[in-house]
Amino acid sequence: MANENLSKAKNAKNDEFYTQYEDIQREINAYLEYNPDVFRGKTVLLPCDDPEWSNFTKFFAQNFESLGLRKLISTSFAHKSKNFKGCYQLSLFESESPQFDESKTQIHGKIFTLTRDSDKSGNIDIDDLEWEYLEGDGDFRSDEVKTLRDEADIIITNPPFSLFREFIAWIVEADKKFVIIGNQNAITYKEVFPLIKGNQIWLGNRFNQRINGKNMTFGVPDDYPMIGTETEYGDNGKKYISVAGTGWFTNLDHGRRHQPLSLMTMEDNIKFSKHKEIKEYGYQKYDNYDAIEVPFTDAIPSDYDGVMGVPISFLPKYCPEQFEILGMCENLDLYGLKTRVYTTQECQERYFEIFGKKGTYDLNASGVVNGNKVYQRILIKKKV
Repeated sequence: MANENLSKAKNAKNDEFYTQYEDIQREINAYLEYNPDVFRGKTVLLPCDDPEWSNFTKFFAQNFESLGLRKLISTSFAHKSKNFKGCYQLSLFESESPQFDESKTQIHGKIFTLTRDSDKSGNIDIDDLEWEYLEGDGDFRSDEVKTLRDEADIIITNPPFSLFREFIAWIVEADKKFVIIGNQNAITYKEVFPLIKGNQIWLGNRFNQRINGKNMTFGVPDDYPMIGTETEYGDNGKKYISVAGTGWFTNLDHGRRHQPLSLMTMEDNIKFSKHKEIKEYGYQKYDNYDAIEVPFTDAIPSDYDGVMGVPISFLPKYCPEQFEILGMCENLDLYGLKTRVYTTQECQERYFEIFGKKGTYDLNASGVVNGNKVYQRILIKKKV
């Protein structure tokens, strides 16, 4: 029970990450460069967003007219409904509004909408946001927020990492366009990978990429514990944490997605590769897949026409015109690609060989080279 509670607390804390304005701007600009009218005439929904503090709301409200939006909707999740509650911060925006209700502020979500120049300034911007309390707590799974989802054309947010599977299913169920932040591990989820394989969703412009020497950086609550190697205090005294393996998932097109990788031939890779694994061992075949092991994206051979097992880190550089995704090395043979399935006895024997004691070594969960498992691999093939 103690471990379960600790795990829940950890997940809850990880859900309280606030995306930086410049990261939002950089990502959205990639879609605008590819299609300047991608947001024109559209209704954008920003769920799970705490609009008073959110940079998503600030960005889209400030750029409402230049993007050509028809409507902006932003919703928050009630403080009392969060697993990790922390210190409650009541904004002046809410407390000084005529509709402020002390009995609702912590138990009801809020909805902000932007459609018009409500203050008659001549511009539609953040000062024109209109808000009210939701009937419920603002959970994205509620009927109330589902109705907003169905109204929207594009959904953009940093959803709770612990609920990513449910959130992506929630979007796909409604067949909506989206741009959301997630962890690299989500690529392997059974709810996500088939969509990537089918080119129904893909990775955004930035994914698991260091910019100015940093991984993607998020603001965290004032009472968030500053644990880890990439934590800092900003000039404003706020806490920030950089998180490796994070980035954007989307089904909006962008230019980087269509840039093919520049690759060497197999012979040149073996001769000139900076990776000693390639120079010393070349390209080994799996014992349980009719494919070769390619442990580094920059070592993918340009002249190999068969199936290749490549790391997950290949996906941010995946060009659908250059390669086809066939499946993934995984426990269940969902795509009919395995050529050998190990018996329980074979797995146990291999475990004993390696560790000198009885145990289970799940060889069927990944690609195997010379009797040894390799890291998670995606199976691809060059397009002719």
